[in-house]
Amino acid sequence: MTTTHPTAGLLKTKEHFEVLDGLRGIAAISVVIFHFMEIAVPDYTKSFIAHAYLAVDFFFCLSGFVIAYAYDAKLEKIGIGSFFKLRLIRLHPLVIIGAVWGLVAFVLDPYANLWKTYADKLWLLLLSGCTMVPYAIVRERYFNLFHLNPPTWSLFWEYIANIVYALVLVKLRNRNKLLWVLVIVGAALLFYESKQATNLSVGWSGDTFWGGGARVLFSFLAGILIYRTGAKIKSKLGFPGLAILLFTTFLTPYSNSTNWFAEPLIVVFVYPLILSLGVGAGLTSRFEKLCVWSGEISYPLYMIHYPFIWLFMSYVAKYKPSLGEMTWIIVIGTALLILLAYVVLKFLDEPIRRFLRKKWITEQAK
Repeated sequence: MTTTHPTAGLLKTKEHFEVLDGLRGIAAISVVIFHFMEIAVPDYTKSFIAHAYLAVDFFFCLSGFVIAYAYDAKLEKIGIGSFFKLRLIRLHPLVIIGAVWGLVAFVLDPYANLWKTYADKLWLLLLSGCTMVPYAIVRERYFNLFHLNPPTWSLFWEYIANIVYALVLVKLRNRNKLLWVLVIVGAALLFYESKQATNLSVGWSGDTFWGGGARVLFSFLAGILIYRTGAKIKSKLGFPGLAILLFTTFLTPYSNSTNWFAEPLIVVFVYPLILSLGVGAGLTSRFEKLCVWSGEISYPLYMIHYPFIWLFMSYVAKYKPSLGEMTWIIVIGTALLILLAYVVLKFLDEPIRRFLRKKWITEQAK
């Protein structure tokens, strides 16, 4: 007689929404270009992609949907501990890889020696990046919560959202009216935060820490609500149409007078709409591989690109290249970073995750 171990089939997941994977990749690539452009054209009103930082809000919304889709029906069965382990296995290897690479780039930067100012704090910066305990100290470079790899700030809030989901939100899966109330409160807080800060580029620095909470609160809850209410919109837009729609929000002209209102409007209304359209979108075979590949490289690209931005910043500060020269660097650099993300995915991230999953399942089976 044989018995099935509780963890058997634990790592099996539901089908993917390939269109959403493709949109995730579009957002990640847009973030990379935006970060390059921040250095090349610091004046947002003159940048063609000044609103790509809103991609993070789209990530949060997408994450809320995916987490609810994957775990609403099975979290109680697998347990909170297993949920946290699964999330750590999925997300944390690249958190550590990004922090280590950030340290290497900081110390070996051939164009600047800022690291010497913080030589006695390097171990704390690395520890902060690996453990995701915020440590804003480098004021010379925007006072990021995680200087070695700044995008880690959104993973910090992602982890907070996952914890709240497992402890509270999963228990509200049959209480959509209450979830609606929380989403509306989150939207109000988002508008308030945007009004206070004049835009939604908040949450990533020591000066704007709590703004990240407002951003994740609305978007993560909105994603969950979309799944639980079955808000699927069928259309003929397909992946190309939705990719254009999403990218257009990043291209929205930057206005110092209207940003505080326009940006929350995009996050509160447009991104949930794009998500609902993505859930209901059909996918032709010609775009299927592109969407799958785009989704695969999105997270590693997001988590390994920023140390190169620091190097670009140091280079620009030292040599003051022309806009034309910087344009070529941005185009070639973005392409190379996409390639590097794929290499990191295949030779570091995926092997590490396979090893951790296998080790965990083996230990659970004992």
